[in-house]
Formats: sequence, structure tokens, C-alpha cells
Amino acid sequence: MGKLLLTLFFLAYLPLGSQTLEPKTFFSDAIGKNIRKYRINAKKAYIRKDYEHAQFLFDSLVDHVVVDSYLDNFKVRKFPSRKVELHDFDKPIYLITYATWVTPGIGEIPALNDVVDNYYQEIDFVMLIWGSKKKIRKLKHGFNSKIKVLYVDEKENRNDFIIRCMKHSLGFPTSFLIDENKKILDVRRTFIHHYGEDYSTSYNNHYQTYTSGVSLLKGSSIEP
Repeated sequence: MGKLLLTLFFLAYLPLGSQTLEPKTFFSDAIGKNIRKYRINAKKAYIRKDYEHAQFLFDSLVDHVVVDSYLDNFKVRKFPSRKVELHDFDKPIYLITYATWVTPGIGEIPALNDVVDNYYQEIDFVMLIWGSKKKIRKLKHGFNSKIKVLYVDEKENRNDFIIRCMKHSLGFPTSFLIDENKKILDVRRTFIHHYGEDYSTSYNNHYQTYTSGVSLLKGSSIEP
């Protein structure tokens, strides 16, 4: 009887155990197998100025390759100089890759700053910026102080596949929505900027975009 109960116990536990031991797929592995084909096809679409197809290719890469992978840990610098690791952040992460040569919409940064004020206690808002320290310092003054501003020193990361992918393949600005376990829930990039719009329209469009990402992150944090 005792052996029968022990056998039943192991049979009941086995499916749960096998699920918990299921290996993670990391971002670097998932995208590494697909990025070359994406680059070639995306380049052709841009040459033809077929931006709709370029967006389709990006969305397909995200939906079928990137989503549900886990972002690898990597080192960058927290402005002005301290080294940090991505896995130092414990909350869900709203990670925005940016560059000093990007021209934001007139209401883009104000909208982001207001969203950060509302949700910084639940979510880590992180800006990962490419560019010179001098230009990043100037750019940083416009951001909410609760945003963690990180910068990429490419001399330190010249062989880092993740850094190169974020810059050369996915472009700027791109938002990575990452749960507290570092699983990527979505990646979003805006091709059409609202440079010609008035402040109110630009602000509202960007505020809606940012809060949509926040809703996804907040939903992930309450899942069982």
C-alpha cells in the first residue's frame, strides 16, 4: 500500500516538475537564428520604400521570435558612470532604446514623464541611450528624474550581440516590455513620428502608447 501511494505521488508530481524544468529561450538565441533573414528582407522593403511591409516584417519577428523569450543579462553604465546589469532591476521593466540623434515628437517626452510619475512605483522605466556622454547629459535634463538613464559604451560592448542587435537591427526608438522575470512580453517600434502635429495631439498619441505598454506590464505582474 505504501509503495502504491508513493508511486501515485510521483506520477502526480511529474507533470508539474517537468514544467518547472522547461528550459528558457533567451533573446540572443531566438533572434540570432532569424535576424539575418530579417535584415535582408527589411533592407529590400526600405529600398522599395514599402514601409508597410517593413512594419509587417518587424511585427512578425517580434510576434513569432522575440515574444516569450528572456532578455539576456548584459552590462551597461548608469549615467554618469556606474556599471549596472539589466538583471539588477526587480520590477517589470519598460525599456526604451534611444539615441542622441533621434528627434522626438513635440509631446513625446512630456507624455513619457507624466506616465512615469504615475507608475514608477510599480515599474522600472529605463532609457538605454546611444551617443556621447556630453550629449546624453544634455538630453537627460529633459527626462523625469525617476527614469533610469543608461548609456552604451560600445568600446566595452563591441562584441556584445544583444547590444549590436538593439542598435543595428531593431532601431530607435524601440520599447521592450519585460516582466519581473525578464521575459519579453512585447517589442514596439514607431515608424511614423508626429513631428508636424500640434503639442496636444502629439502628447495624447504618445501618452496612449505609453499607457498601453504600462497596462501590459501591470497585467503580467498580477498573473498567478
